[in-house]
Amino acid sequence: MSLSEIYHNKWVRTGFWSVLYLAWVVWLGNYWWLLGLIVIFDIFVTKKVKWAFWKKNYKPGEKHNVWLDWLDAIIFAVIVVTFINIFFFQAFKIPSSSMESSLYTGDHLFVSKTAYGPRIPETPLTIPFTHNVIFGKESYSTLIKNDYRRLKGFRQVRRGDCVVFNFPNGDTVLTKIPSQDYYFLVRTAGRDYAISNFGPVKVRPMDKEDHYVKRCVACPGDSISVRDGLVWINGVQQEVYPGVQLSYKVVTTGQRINPKNLEKMDVNVEELFFDPNLPGYPAMPLTASMLEQVKGYSSVVSVEPNVDVYPPDFPDSYLSIFPFSENFKWTRDNFGPLWIPSKGATVPLSVDNLPLYERLITSYEHNDLAVSPEGKISINGEEVSSYTFKQDYYFMMGDNRHNSLDSRYWGFVPEDHIVGRPSLIWLSTDASRRFPDNIRWRRFFKFI
Repeated sequence: MSLSEIYHNKWVRTGFWSVLYLAWVVWLGNYWWLLGLIVIFDIFVTKKVKWAFWKKNYKPGEKHNVWLDWLDAIIFAVIVVTFINIFFFQAFKIPSSSMESSLYTGDHLFVSKTAYGPRIPETPLTIPFTHNVIFGKESYSTLIKNDYRRLKGFRQVRRGDCVVFNFPNGDTVLTKIPSQDYYFLVRTAGRDYAISNFGPVKVRPMDKEDHYVKRCVACPGDSISVRDGLVWINGVQQEVYPGVQLSYKVVTTGQRINPKNLEKMDVNVEELFFDPNLPGYPAMPLTASMLEQVKGYSSVVSVEPNVDVYPPDFPDSYLSIFPFSENFKWTRDNFGPLWIPSKGATVPLSVDNLPLYERLITSYEHNDLAVSPEGKISINGEEVSSYTFKQDYYFMMGDNRHNSLDSRYWGFVPEDHIVGRPSLIWLSTDASRRFPDNIRWRRFFKFI
């Protein structure tokens, strides 16, 4: 008996799909779904209900209806792909250069949701294959809302992981510029100005906030410092990953560096500006290996790192650098020390350190917080001197350190915002070039 004949035996098929379904129910942890075994038994054995009611059963020799066949294929594809996207992996595209030279603008990724465990959708009523918008309108409904719950994954987020997450400040967006940070505009231009020029505002559920991808540089319980652009964790300087780019002032003899040489090094020439008055490049993003090559060019006179010291250079200011207080004299290159909250840990609260944790207490852990004129802090109407965190938090930074809006600009990433881990680049295109030169063949099927 062939494998095909064995599989088409109704009892074999029933047993096979029942075992897979049972494994999924145990993983899901909701045993009401065991009722689905009745459906599986009926599909393969009793056949009392026509579950695929849209599908036509043809008589021998009867001509097939092409439209019904297409409908059947589309419904099957939507169900299968949606199931895979929720529980296993999902496709994403890198929209910006914040992770160069690790992940490039135009990289198409498969993001593993099993790495850290998939989340049960908070807003399950969503148009398939959309995230939050379709034709300028919301592609989801909040008629049904679930509490946050994450299934078991293979491991926790680790330092050094590239991570896809929902943008924490994306809970409120301005309709005309939804990709911009609403809270930054409110701090710098005022709420009335932001709403009147770019509004109205929309509030999005956590799982419908825009997706970001950055590198996790600090985990719950860590203390992070950035010193002259280099990351230190718990007093130890961290590895500078091969794709990390720092910014350098490159002075030349007056000539531009050959663009072809820069492209061979994978320098993003779109971000370069040649200043003839320098002469040279005021800010060239370079990895450690690129830096050595640039120093070797005969036309290069000197290469110096660009390091922001307090007060930060424009456009950075205390209004753009977390925690947005003049009492913290931090810049993007000299930041911290900052302790990363962990679930169950308690931190003393005072007016001085409240800016660090205020948004966590209110927006992410849903408490009412008030500060009296005398400086007394109340949470949910009760005066407190400390706070115990309900979930873990992470600190994310882009590898393109001087062209990345990351935790230095908007703070912590809550654990419930974590989506998954990029695992494979299946396509990569360069929007600045024409086909077929725009295809980065060497990045096809590259594991991350």
